[in-house]
Amino acid sequence: MSEQRPVVGRGVEGRSIDDRSVGRSVDRSVDRRSIDHSAVDEHAATFDEESGYFDFARVGPPGQAVLDEQRALDETLRRARFGSLGVLDHQDARVRMAVSRIIRCREDQVVFQPNTSSGLMHTMFGLTGTVALAPTEFPSLTFAAARAAEALRVLSPVWLDTDYGRVTPGAIRDQLTPACGAVAVSLVDFRTGYLADLDGIRQVIGDRLLIVDAIQGFGVVDAPWEVADVIVSGGQKWVRAGWGTGFLALSDRASEQLTPVFSGFSATGGPMPLDAVLPPGPGASAFSVSNPSPIAQAMLATALEDIARVGVGSINTAIAHRVSRILDLADEFGIPVVSPRADNERAGIVVVEPAPEHLTVLAAALFNHGVTATAREGQVRLSPHVSTGEESLDILRAAFGDVAATGRV
Repeated sequence: MSEQRPVVGRGVEGRSIDDRSVGRSVDRSVDRRSIDHSAVDEHAATFDEESGYFDFARVGPPGQAVLDEQRALDETLRRARFGSLGVLDHQDARVRMAVSRIIRCREDQVVFQPNTSSGLMHTMFGLTGTVALAPTEFPSLTFAAARAAEALRVLSPVWLDTDYGRVTPGAIRDQLTPACGAVAVSLVDFRTGYLADLDGIRQVIGDRLLIVDAIQGFGVVDAPWEVADVIVSGGQKWVRAGWGTGFLALSDRASEQLTPVFSGFSATGGPMPLDAVLPPGPGASAFSVSNPSPIAQAMLATALEDIARVGVGSINTAIAHRVSRILDLADEFGIPVVSPRADNERAGIVVVEPAPEHLTVLAAALFNHGVTATAREGQVRLSPHVSTGEESLDILRAAFGDVAATGRV
């Protein structure tokens, strides 16, 4: 989360921005030959969800390490032996360190949050001025902006038109006004599976604040986190840390510009304040309401420590391979795909959209074969992880095969 920002309306090194210079300027793809496959396989082996599970974009079943950590600390709390509870006090520093390693920032720029929505509420209620975002974003983002505007009347959302559901640098550039001071976007769109071009967005918005709802890619996308001012994510999806886990990370610039509206006694930056109401502490620590669950913090830290050991790039490559397999199966059986196919525009989501009269057939086939996926608005969203094995892909193949056998695709 670097503090160097391009000049508004100019590209990198002062080049004027036009349609040719707006795009994915940095290649963060990973050479598959450099992947430590044994580390990925060992990581995958720590999970044991049922075969046929393709719904990590909704929730990622936690692995053994996270559950062991939870049980151990639950037992520590249950027994409450003399001197034993001190381990709970260390989890805040631990989880901030774990997050900072993934997004490459300082630990004091991170504060734990129980979920993405809480972090986005802190952000939007702390903003003053105008924020641009698409109305098609996940409701956590749109509701935060709307509620802040309605309650405080110091924030004005500007609703962006999208490029067929995708928030692209070009679409943002064409709709920005001088009054707009911030732009909010999802790292990965929950409907389309589109991976946002954060580098390109930073080019076109200049020194405006860039707010990123990262939950649909955090832990599996090696994003250019340094260009963002605000990063918010929960840990229950791709990180597989369970519900009640998340974080808010702020650049120094964001900390200076955001007002910590909901700032409780735990946010004063020192010992518990007694007999006096003290002002919020410095930086991200100001955006806390109460003491968080140290067990939830430990669960998120454990999941992120495991991810760091394997490497986000290695995990991304393993998931990309599985996404390609799903795309191949859809093409083989004539199931229409509407999500991005290009490697640099996708993360872990494949969206298929049969004709409306064929949706019931597809849904029934998936159900009959035990495929867990999200069906919404006439589409089916499939999202694999590193633990998605051959048996799961065989189950999906059988389901697609049943649909094709009906002749209704």
